[in-house]
Amino acid sequence: MLLAGLWGVPAGAAPRVATDAGLLQGAAADGIESFKGIPFAVPPVGALRWRPPQPAPHWAGVRDAVGFGSDCMQLRQRPGNGQTTPSEDCLFVNVWRPAARSGARLPVLVWIYGGAFIAGGSSEPRQDGTPFAVQGLVFVSFNYRLGRFGFFGFPALTREHPDETHGNYGYMDQIAALAWVKRNIAAFGGDPHHVTVMGESAGGESLVALLAAPQARDLFHQVILQSSGARTALTGIRNLSTDRPGLPSAESLGRNFAASLGIEGEGPEALARLRALPAEQIAAGVSGSALRDGSLDATYGGPLLDGRIVTEEPRAAYLAGRTPAVAVLCGATNADLGQVDAASKDALFERFGERRAAAIAAYDPQGDAPLSILQAEVGADQLMVEPARALAAAAAGRGLAAYEYRFSYVSPAKREIWKRGAPHGSDVPFAFDSVAQGGGADAADTALAHLVNRFFAQFARTGDPNGEGLPHWPRYTKAGLLINFTASGEAVAGPDPWAARLDVVSGADLGARP
Repeated sequence: MLLAGLWGVPAGAAPRVATDAGLLQGAAADGIESFKGIPFAVPPVGALRWRPPQPAPHWAGVRDAVGFGSDCMQLRQRPGNGQTTPSEDCLFVNVWRPAARSGARLPVLVWIYGGAFIAGGSSEPRQDGTPFAVQGLVFVSFNYRLGRFGFFGFPALTREHPDETHGNYGYMDQIAALAWVKRNIAAFGGDPHHVTVMGESAGGESLVALLAAPQARDLFHQVILQSSGARTALTGIRNLSTDRPGLPSAESLGRNFAASLGIEGEGPEALARLRALPAEQIAAGVSGSALRDGSLDATYGGPLLDGRIVTEEPRAAYLAGRTPAVAVLCGATNADLGQVDAASKDALFERFGERRAAAIAAYDPQGDAPLSILQAEVGADQLMVEPARALAAAAAGRGLAAYEYRFSYVSPAKREIWKRGAPHGSDVPFAFDSVAQGGGADAADTALAHLVNRFFAQFARTGDPNGEGLPHWPRYTKAGLLINFTASGEAVAGPDPWAARLDVVSGADLGARP
């Protein structure tokens, strides 16, 4: 009603909000108001391809904000997941809020999607912000550049604007979107001093990088990390300009990409030809496996040490306490992403060195586990599960509030397919309470989705997932307490049953890969 009075709009009419770039008109349904497709930067096209995001231009009149803007350019890995056609013109933010609000500003939850830095977008139906807004949060999602549009190096780029940051354009987009939230979220009823950021997979890995980035300081105050990825100290992170053994620099990869298209040289003319390429040609040939490709002829490498946003291994900075003091909720699925290549069980366990006997006792005490299962379990533990524990332990060691989870639930409809457990990313629709979308969810699915969503929303509100009517979620301590969303759909708190496995994996270089 206050908003209606402010703008002279009748109660029940389409909601309007004034941002720093102009007036928006959104949509209202079932007690929730949404504003979609809000530009937070100039379209990064033409001469702005591979440039930091530039401030969004002001517009006159009222901008329609009822539909998503395009997801960022990609070759869809999962056709139909997004509601838009991907485009380079993609730097948009979306906001959901409860229609009924008191005068107090509401906590804010911002989502960073995953997709191996090559896929994903904010228009995916399972990432709708309505369930969080129903619980009294202002929910925000946004797009960031992917693949070679988001992470790219080339010598002429580095020389073109020497005072700019180069390489991690996707991270720059994320920082620009969070800065937009800080400037504008109060106009939507949100509290810019109470912002939680949640990210899964590449989104979680991004969030760890942002925790260590000077440019992101004071843009958020709590974090939720879902399967946030490998310890980069084990897999390496490439430099912008300097080659390292097994890790060609981003500029070397850029040269390789140009050469693969017959573009010679590394000066302004070559850069102009690269910028003139159709977007589909830039997106082609990018895959998740390319992120860790150390071959000399690789053409894409993902995030990098740019010397300004990313100045050191992000997880090393976090584990050493060189990041802001924020509350953390983190976890992984029990059949998460990861694989260790080994010709035999003996070869696999030999990689543990002095811990070989302990590894056998933890993973294969009866000696009857199939090699394929061991390869997957060890790989997932190294890449996703143990790093989640390490993040929680690092936060707790600094006296910060930390909560860890393990997601082990598999819907009855998928148990014949996902026999090993809950795969990577399967917790996302439960966090968003969106499992019922598209049908096929049973009562156990929807009940657990309601519970996980309530836990996450409660953490965003208070920095503690515990609340009235919720099972107790213990704070992480040296005892390694966590909550497990079990195969039967219960939330069971207690010591980590995988502690021995994770202890033996911790700090080892086992050659795990996504």
